[in-house]
Order: sequence, then C-alpha cells, then structure tokens
Amino acid sequence: MSSTSLTVSVQQIATTTDPAANLKLVQDAIRRGAASGARVVVLPEASLVRFGAAPAAHAEPINGPWAATVQELAKELGVIVLVGTFQPAADGRVKNTILVTGEGIHSGYDKIHLYDAYGFSESADVEPGIEPFTFDVDGITVGVATCYDVRFPELFRELADRGAQIIIVTAHWGAGEGKIDAWRLLNQARAIDSTTWVIACDQADASTAGIEEPAGPRFGVGHSLVISPMGVVVEELDDKVGELLVTADIAAVEKAREVIPVLANRRLGAAL
Repeated sequence: MSSTSLTVSVQQIATTTDPAANLKLVQDAIRRGAASGARVVVLPEASLVRFGAAPAAHAEPINGPWAATVQELAKELGVIVLVGTFQPAADGRVKNTILVTGEGIHSGYDKIHLYDAYGFSESADVEPGIEPFTFDVDGITVGVATCYDVRFPELFRELADRGAQIIIVTAHWGAGEGKIDAWRLLNQARAIDSTTWVIACDQADASTAGIEEPAGPRFGVGHSLVISPMGVVVEELDDKVGELLVTADIAAVEKAREVIPVLANRRLGAAL
C-alpha cells in the first residue's frame, strides 16, 4: 500500500577536505535524522570531500568502504540516506555521485549538468552522468538532482514524467552576489515546473562552522529549503549548520496537478 506522505530530514552540514572526518559528520547527522522520525535523511553534495580538494585523490566506488559504512548505518537505523560522494571515472576524472542507500537500495545518481560557469570548470574533474534517477519508498517515487541541475527545468519535468512526486536536490552551492536569491528562486521554479515537492539540501557556509576552505571559489551558502508543489517556500534555514524535518503530503501534489496541470498541458512537439 502506498503511503500518503513522506517524512524527510534535511541535514545541512559543512564538510572538510578529510573524508574520515566527514564520515563522522555524516554518521552523526544520519543518527540525528533517524532519531527525528524521518524515513529519508538527506545530506549535501560533496559530503565525502568538499569542493576545492582534488576529488580524484579521495574518490571511491559505490561499494567502497566510505559508502559501505553509510549503508550499514542506514540499514541499522531503518532509513534511506542520500549523501554526496565521488566515484572514480574511466578517464581519470570522477563521477559526482549522490549515494542512495538503505531499505534494500544501494545505488546512486551521477550528476548530469556540470558547473562550468562563473569561471569554474567542474567538467575538468568530473565526468557527466547521463541518466535521470528515481527511487521508490513506501509507494512514493522520489527523484534526485544535484546543484547545477536545478537550472535545467527539462530534468525536473523528466523526473515528474517518471513518476516523481518529490524531488530532492543536493548541493554545494557557489557563493557570490545574488547566489542565495538564485538558489531560492530556481528551486521554487523547478517545483512549479514539475508540480512536485522540492526538498533542497545545501552545505552550510564553512566559515560559520570554523572550517577553512581551500583556495579558490567559495562553496556552501546554506539556506536549505522545502518548496511546496505550488512553489511556496515552506521552510528555510540560514547559512549555519542546521536541520529541517518535513512531512511531504502527496495529496498536495495531486491538488497542484489538478489546479495547474502544466505537465498535462505541454504542447512541445504538437502542432500549434
């Protein structure tokens, strides 16, 4: 039987350049999320190691020890965990992977749209993914997107077409003028485009957690948030380490799609 809602814990942490230290942060966050009663616990992109460190030096396959430790904890606590890691790619680069593990799932989403913008070249280190990703929990379909993906509405519509009622966005969002406003606006727009819940988890601002960032562009602005299927900001954190607990009601998705059926009304490819 399908559930009528899904409770999700958003864990806004700030990671370091040390995978072992980050694993401890991740384990503590998963335990907090599980203790809050969440069915799904979400952590940010680049939780294995933050941007600015060479990801290839720390990348592990999805069945490697870092991911396996997360898997074991998710199984022990009875939750599904989403957390940002990096896997080795065939050409010496890495895959920017969101590990999805727990409840019989151990898979991941490889980021499709790479952040070659604002003077940064993610594609120099990262091989792009090619396949949208969804998973099911208690009869509810959840889509996954990562950071720069949020600027591409076609991905979110594709996830909705694949049945997603909730889309989880994980990020290590670049800092800069207007970037928090863009982050909020883009997540709202994607919720409206897809008439899904959008639950977005960014890294906290490292400076608020006493973490020294590597030289170069700054990443992590916080402001993790929850957006309703009608595009309303339901909850939002500030830039510090923190957490959100949201129960996403699937009836709100059904109502939004009845009131404003943008998915059904699309005419691309039709004679106008």
